[in-house]
Amino acid sequence: MANLSGKTVAFLLTNGYEDSELTSPWEAVANAGASTVLVSPADGTVAGEKGHSQGVDLPVSEAKAADFDALMLPGGVGNADALRLDTDAVGFVRDFFGQHKPVGVICHGAWILADADVLTGRRLTSFPSLQTDLRNAGATWVDEEVVVDQGLVSSRTPDDLPAFNAKLVEEMSEGKHEGQTT
Repeated sequence: MANLSGKTVAFLLTNGYEDSELTSPWEAVANAGASTVLVSPADGTVAGEKGHSQGVDLPVSEAKAADFDALMLPGGVGNADALRLDTDAVGFVRDFFGQHKPVGVICHGAWILADADVLTGRRLTSFPSLQTDLRNAGATWVDEEVVVDQGLVSSRTPDDLPAFNAKLVEEMSEGKHEGQTT
């Protein structure tokens, strides 16, 4: 497994996230040596769809992509829908692409990428119900377990987490990708 020692990864989410899409990538990234930071528009603690809760480390209104090496966007319908309506969250995501930093996204987490206007010419996957939105935002949507496109790592559902986590850690260890841009 790749080494992420010395890297800091932001996990952007709010209430209603898919529990395993936070906990499994969090564990993979931490086990590879990265520091993990939960960034959210919510205060205090966020709760997942299945009962997992976790404390917020940093409000998204104060977060800066420049302070992180990579970004992870868990899914969950409620989480994804709320984040895409938060202007600070959308700007935070867009800045990772502008700074060519790796971004991991799974399931409904990809919704915010359409609002951040970072999908033109990009290839990715997601939960199938998002495919029209992502295509309309300029992406080529495919139905594959995990897709890597210039530092953007995407997967469909929790069933894909083993393959997703491996590629996520690999792309994060590689650092910046010039093709990862707005």
